[in-house]
Amino acid sequence: MTTAASTPTTPIVNGRVIALAHYAGRAVLERVLARTGNTFNQSVTLRVVAIADDFIEHDRLVAEVTGSLKVEESVVRATIDELTAAHLIEEVPSERSRLRLTHNGRELYERVTAETGEISARIYADIPAEDLATTGRVLTLVTERANAELARM
Repeated sequence: MTTAASTPTTPIVNGRVIALAHYAGRAVLERVLARTGNTFNQSVTLRVVAIADDFIEHDRLVAEVTGSLKVEESVVRATIDELTAAHLIEEVPSERSRLRLTHNGRELYERVTAETGEISARIYADIPAEDLATTGRVLTLVTERANAELARM
């Protein structure tokens, strides 16, 4: 006889389930980044610069990364300084308020993206597209509501 305590059940989405998925995925990314000598904050910041057209305004970069990571602006500004010192991003010579990737920054971004893309493909393999779409909608709504709560605090 099987007891309720030993019967596996699919958990209902809640903060813990979301956090466990986030931290498992982040641990994978952190292992990839450890081989490059870069941090999670640097990776997030580099990605925002990489997906910008030719450049991104410094203040917009700070705002986007602060909003994504939910950290103080000073943390993001320090991360930008680290990336600049490592010659992964640089100021646009004619407009110092704008930042862009360097050649090395582009190579690093593409290498990390390719490696994590392969890992992600394995992680998400065989999950029905409908389930992924539903999960995306639910997590987007949870993010919007959590951000609204943060704005009230």
